[in-house]
Amino acid sequence: MAAPKSLLERAFSLLSVFTVDRPAVTLSELSRHSGLPLSTTHRLVASLVELRALDRAPDGRYCVGLRLLELGALSPGSLDLRDRALPFLEDLYEVTRHNVQLAVRDGTEVVYVERISARDAVNVVTRVGSRMPLHCTGVGLVLLAAAPVAVQETVLAAPLKRFTPRTIVSAPHLRETLARVRRDGYAISDRQIEMITYSVAAPVRDQDGEVVAAVSVVVPTGTRTDTVVPAVRTCGLAISRTLGWASQ
Repeated sequence: MAAPKSLLERAFSLLSVFTVDRPAVTLSELSRHSGLPLSTTHRLVASLVELRALDRAPDGRYCVGLRLLELGALSPGSLDLRDRALPFLEDLYEVTRHNVQLAVRDGTEVVYVERISARDAVNVVTRVGSRMPLHCTGVGLVLLAAAPVAVQETVLAAPLKRFTPRTIVSAPHLRETLARVRRDGYAISDRQIEMITYSVAAPVRDQDGEVVAAVSVVVPTGTRTDTVVPAVRTCGLAISRTLGWASQ
């Protein structure tokens, strides 16, 4: 990757250091992970803190500031989608009493834009704003199955990360799975992320019938699918109708 040249590129390279697994970092870690000199990092971080894009914790580490969170929440795509979807996600949660998630595709990754969790529901590794590969989650399989061919081929040609012994890591297996998702209209990701859970996911369509998001429920292994699948699909259809899609 080429070294950032403009001031904006350098600032963004610093912000990109923060991830779900790395929510707080020191100044030296920011310098190392961004590839920027420590002096440059120090100067930019001071400006970002002043602008509330970064916050400095008592231990000296930095984390994403509230101003960035406020701006991120105003993203047109996620804002409208989340607002329209939330009542139906809440209904799905009331029916299942398990973790309910809404996600969109960004390139070859899934980005989670909403999640409702029960206190006693099975633990999940995702949260709002986190990213996962497309090939191993229920929402990812739904979004990948509907993605442009070029995106599908990019994912199929790349190494598929393994999380558990059940994770799909071969291109032929993934092709078969995507074909089944398109045929059935929903996806089941069985113990691909953790051996104690699986997810059921369904598409959300816009007024043109394009899949713009996916909704899922994550349940403990052994949960019957005959009640979960219809509930998830109904939720996806309901959200789609609020976006203007009329099923034929």
